[in-house]
Amino acid sequence: MKGLHGSSKSDSLILTHGDSDGVCSGAIAKRAYPDSDVYFTSPVGILDELELANGYSNIIICDIAVDERACKKLYRRLVELSEISNITYIDHHPLPKKCWDVDWLHHDVNVCSSELTYKVLENRLNRDMRRVAIYGAIGDYYDNTPSVREWLHDWDKRNLFYQAGSLIQALIYMGRNYDFKRKLLAPLSHDVIPSEIPDLPELAKEGSRLEEMLRIRVKKQVKSLDNLAYVIDPKGYMSKSAIYAASYGRRGVGIAAEYRYKKQVYDMSLRSRNGKADLNRLLRSIAPRHGGTGGGHASAAGARVP
Repeated sequence: MKGLHGSSKSDSLILTHGDSDGVCSGAIAKRAYPDSDVYFTSPVGILDELELANGYSNIIICDIAVDERACKKLYRRLVELSEISNITYIDHHPLPKKCWDVDWLHHDVNVCSSELTYKVLENRLNRDMRRVAIYGAIGDYYDNTPSVREWLHDWDKRNLFYQAGSLIQALIYMGRNYDFKRKLLAPLSHDVIPSEIPDLPELAKEGSRLEEMLRIRVKKQVKSLDNLAYVIDPKGYMSKSAIYAASYGRRGVGIAAEYRYKKQVYDMSLRSRNGKADLNRLLRSIAPRHGGTGGGHASAAGARVP
């Protein structure tokens, strides 16, 4: 569990994902509950984190997909906690079949978690926090929803995309550096623009430089099949590698795969350019047949297969 907290336990707990949408969702929730403890987690790790959640009056969970294998255990734990805590579970990933029907689950696959978090907690927020929600929407490719399109009219879109791009590039460059994310989430919760957050512009610049090198590398290495293009061990950002594989392979779907020697598995990132294939449904079905796991969104998903 990687957290942002003080020396004494707070009244509220926020659990959120560590990508750009999750960080923005966490910042919005932090603004709504200023004295909350914030921890970064994942679909695989959330059950362990919830074992430490006793005693909080409010528990807010953002952008954490429900793992099909742990769905029942997670539900039981949350119901147990809901007897003494106010639970707010906010997510936009497709749910497993026969999932929960509870009033504390706020779920919509058509928007990003940041937009949904703002809407769920709107009565605790000032209107300017919509800007942070827009950053999250851009980072998760959900910037064309009706609400985000409407909110964009309140800002100079050019500056918004610059700020969002800087934030996203820095986050991707820093990877699983949770110390950085802790420092980043606090000013974001006060609507400080990313370009004014210390060190972030330089990190974004370095991330963009590495991405450009990756783009050229994928262009040379990509292989194309009938319906998809792929690159193996791209030595760089997996999600971006999948995007460039689809682009330079001139196929609707791009795949980047990287072998993890210590765990003896392939980690894969998939991106769809035309929306004809539901990658989430495909991976939820195919990956388990090969002893792996997979899922995500219809046009952006990932898998781990031995």
